[in-house]
Amino acid sequence: MGDSTVTTLEGREEAVPQPVAADTRPGLLRRLRTPRRPRLWFEILLIAVSYWTYSLIRNAVPEQKAEALRNADWIWRVEHDLGIAVEQSVNHAVNSVTWLIVGMNYYYATLHFVVTLGVLVWLFRYHPGRYAATRMVLFATTGVALVGYYLYPLAPPRLMNGGDFIDTVMVHQTWGSMASGDLKNMSNQYAAMPSMHIGWSLWCGLTIFALASVPWVRVLGLLYPTATLVVIVATANHFWLDAVGGILCLAFGFTVARLWYGALPYTLPRLVPELSRPQPRPASPR
Repeated sequence: MGDSTVTTLEGREEAVPQPVAADTRPGLLRRLRTPRRPRLWFEILLIAVSYWTYSLIRNAVPEQKAEALRNADWIWRVEHDLGIAVEQSVNHAVNSVTWLIVGMNYYYATLHFVVTLGVLVWLFRYHPGRYAATRMVLFATTGVALVGYYLYPLAPPRLMNGGDFIDTVMVHQTWGSMASGDLKNMSNQYAAMPSMHIGWSLWCGLTIFALASVPWVRVLGLLYPTATLVVIVATANHFWLDAVGGILCLAFGFTVARLWYGALPYTLPRLVPELSRPQPRPASPR
């Protein structure tokens, strides 16, 4: 199989084997980079293992409190120099409206996961050809964020020394943050940069806006990261510049997917053909 014949000077034909590696290696790479229909069991396992690994690594980063507080002071000074240090005013203003801030606490605690998983399920069901590439964006975004948590520990505004920020979860006794109240020992409190609430919500918003066919749903897609930005500031969980860090991580994720698949995820075909099982080759006659 795969051999060719040559005629020698004596008139006999001899088989010349063809190199196999030259044919199979490019083919394997091409197959890996070609979108295919996702398999449910594999995706559930992949997401579960990936989130467990993400949480493990994120929370294993040493909680460098002193450095995290110094970095928070530096961020706060930079924002004052840029004229964008309004987080404290937003935090106090929204906290004065009890029903609003309580709703934001629960928004912060739940939608980050619920909406992201919902978009993944929607992609899996209705855009299988774009699912793997769009999922790669999310995974690459989260992966590079872990590097940020390790290299740049940062305290959230509510933990700053003398920052006069209100920890809205503690004040209103809601469970809107894994880093407050009884749950504070289960999460690294000094992993605020970059904000994955922004990275993930913007991923969701762009995906919905690019692929949804109903106009008002596309508008909701754009409103979701905007509302998330207000929430993370009002609850004193992040600075504005943490959101910028989340956006940069998302840009990295899109770059990785673009380089791997050769196109932006949203421009790939919506549907992919079913994977066909290889057919047995007929026996060669002897």
